[in-house]
Amino acid sequence: MVGEILGDRYEIQQQLGKKAGRQTLLARDLTTQDLVVLKILKFSSDFEWDDLKLFEREAATLRTLSHSSIPRYLDFFELDTPDIRGFALVQTYIPAKSLEEHRNAGRTFSEAEMTQLAKALLEILHYLHERHPPVIHRDLKPSNILLGNRTGHSVGQVYLVDFGSVQTIAARQGGTITVVGTYGYMPPEQFGGRAVPASDLYSLGATLIYLACGQHPADLPQKDLKLQFEPVVRLSPQLTSWLQRTIEPSLDRRFASVKDALQVLETPPLMETFPLTVSQPANSKIVIHQNAKNFEIVLPSTGFSAIDIIVAPILILFGVGFLQKSLSLLLLGISIKSIVFGLLSSGFILSIVFILLFSWFGKKKICIDFKNIKIVGQLFNFTYTQWKSISRPKEAEIDWIEYMDASFKYSGSQNLYYKISPKIIIHFSKGRYSIGGYKIDKTRYLYDWTEEETQWIARELGNWLGVPVRHRTNTSKP
Repeated sequence: MVGEILGDRYEIQQQLGKKAGRQTLLARDLTTQDLVVLKILKFSSDFEWDDLKLFEREAATLRTLSHSSIPRYLDFFELDTPDIRGFALVQTYIPAKSLEEHRNAGRTFSEAEMTQLAKALLEILHYLHERHPPVIHRDLKPSNILLGNRTGHSVGQVYLVDFGSVQTIAARQGGTITVVGTYGYMPPEQFGGRAVPASDLYSLGATLIYLACGQHPADLPQKDLKLQFEPVVRLSPQLTSWLQRTIEPSLDRRFASVKDALQVLETPPLMETFPLTVSQPANSKIVIHQNAKNFEIVLPSTGFSAIDIIVAPILILFGVGFLQKSLSLLLLGISIKSIVFGLLSSGFILSIVFILLFSWFGKKKICIDFKNIKIVGQLFNFTYTQWKSISRPKEAEIDWIEYMDASFKYSGSQNLYYKISPKIIIHFSKGRYSIGGYKIDKTRYLYDWTEEETQWIARELGNWLGVPVRHRTNTSKP
């Protein structure tokens, strides 16, 4: 088609893209001599009316938009030539490569550049989502984001293109829903035909993860429908936490709006960031189970100690002495005193035996959900709650997980926290919730965590809660 003139005005220069029933062409406007982009929808054998609906919606939406980072609507006309029957949408041409092209060419992006990209795209999405009615892109991905040449410390001018999947809230409320998007970049709700402004935030998070890892999101491991990118690439706790929250499968746990996402991204760390251990230490016997609702830290049995070996036999002999005394009383005749002695001695011996069995075979779990923290003990098939759970109101917001190194002395003066070990503390928003410190300390029967295990657990817990993990030292301020 090179050299052919469409619409008596647009001379085709080259083909930019092609898929079933569609073509994207670079053309020159013979009236203005500017380069433009022609998007063509053909009436072919595989044509569907939904395609025309989306094409007309893209044209109508672009006509209402005016943003320096979005292609500008120029023209829309019908095509009826011997070779093509259909419609053409004309928009401004942006001479820039897509993020996908940059990545395929070997360009890598630093964390600072990824943050710049995120802020630029959030600003574009804010413009779209604040329209009346709100405009949802529904297909934000590396190939639809263009990046101009970088200047100085800037990552380059960022553009968002291809509004072929766009949806407005008004269109969604109008009746039928067309499921569109790209696998790997689509949030779960979009597979069901439901898209909300937060759906674009999921796609943004998946796009940044692609830039960081160099892997398509669909190729990354998943757990409970959530992308597991942390083992593949190492990022700061703050950016990791932010990305974790943007790709939450559940809308309830994802950022609700661009404003919320931008506010968290621009908030500087309150404390020094710390390169926490990403993976579990090689010799660790701790097991972590987590899903969308619960986070469990399963601790191994502590085993026998020197105290057990010395003290336990003495205590058992002491209990046996009580039992012998009760048996002597029984021989003299049944009495209340003999019954009491018998019950006390039997219970005492059984308690000592239970403690010893628990030390060797028992396990403990620290169970955390969004309402409470509790310790559960388990010996064989017998399970019991060792500490009564302490609940918190649903509206209490978690601000961050705090990790302290071994030298730090925690004063306990703040009262807005859960303390799940001497070195891991969950902090809540001030003014929202005050409970006093609920402390689950590491005692001999709970398990003596190593420094590396504490870092790993703090990192996993922060990722699960979707909040940053911060490092506190003797010199840092809360």
